[in-house]
Amino acid sequence: MASSMNIESGTMSDDHHDKGSKSNKKKPINWPLLLLNAAFMAIGVIGGPLLSRLYYLHGGGRKWVNTFTQSAGFPILFAPLFFLYLRHRSNPQSTHFFMESKLFVASAIIGVFVGLDNFLYTLGLSYLPVSTSSILYATQLAFIAVFARIIVRQKFTPFTINSVVLMTLGSVLLGLRTSGDRPAGVTGKGYLFGFFLTLGSAGLIGLVWPCVELCYAKATRVLNFTVVLQFQLNVAAFASIVSFIAMIANKDFQAMQRESREYGLGQTMYVVVLVGGAVVWQFSFLGGLGVIFCVGSLLNGILSAVLLPMTEIAAVFAYHEKFTGEKGMALALCLWGFTSYFYGEYQTNKKAKALTKEQADDQYN
Repeated sequence: MASSMNIESGTMSDDHHDKGSKSNKKKPINWPLLLLNAAFMAIGVIGGPLLSRLYYLHGGGRKWVNTFTQSAGFPILFAPLFFLYLRHRSNPQSTHFFMESKLFVASAIIGVFVGLDNFLYTLGLSYLPVSTSSILYATQLAFIAVFARIIVRQKFTPFTINSVVLMTLGSVLLGLRTSGDRPAGVTGKGYLFGFFLTLGSAGLIGLVWPCVELCYAKATRVLNFTVVLQFQLNVAAFASIVSFIAMIANKDFQAMQRESREYGLGQTMYVVVLVGGAVVWQFSFLGGLGVIFCVGSLLNGILSAVLLPMTEIAAVFAYHEKFTGEKGMALALCLWGFTSYFYGEYQTNKKAKALTKEQADDQYN
């Protein structure tokens, strides 16, 4: 059943892999699995930037160390994968457990790009408040929309276009009127540098997500959520390798000992901030891949865009950042766009069900 919480049953439909003909039918949505992954995204998208900024606020300054935390939490994925492997071994009808070799290669390449994207985002965040960085990062939706149209032939409805335009306008509005909230010690040039780094990061991740969707579509075997977990583990592992090599070259491991001793919240909290950030960021990326698996890359962008302003609100309370009228307007536009998208999806699903029922009635008559 599509509504079952059984993650093994959340497979891609066969028409997704049919090379002989293309079907216009959409695969049924596994709503419990989609909601679970949306919850994972919410934890990561809101909590990740807050912890990354907390590292900087109390004396942390190693850019590649902070970048490393965004992908280094992948070992937590071994626990659910081990459980699923035991379950697979106990089921005599199960055939394949491990993902295909071409998915392994694709996820490794994507992991390298994710590692670079993490660095762009982390470096940008060192120059910007969390609230500004988060809403700017929401422009990834516009990049996802463009790349999804080119790479996976994403079909747009008027509601989808309206949603993309509204959320992009919200981000642009914030970007035009935030020069007054730059952190202490950051120059105007530094602020502008962080602004464009964050936009570059949004553009790169906007390319990555449709590429992930394309990888899913090109898989020879039917996909399930176990493969999604393996895909994420590999992406995060290779992203971590990029950061790890850079940390060695930058002599960050030696510097971390001194930095931890001088950290404003103490050595214990230094470790807690970094480890906690690694775990929370892992939820973000896992949730993103899961949402793409359940629906597509565009919905992933929509959810990210609506969650990032929530991060902005959290930063206002946690770090006493300014909540200006422009930020309020940007938040309203993002929520409006989010509502528009889901109303459009509701209308589309309603028409699809009516058409299916009509075709079934015709077969019986």
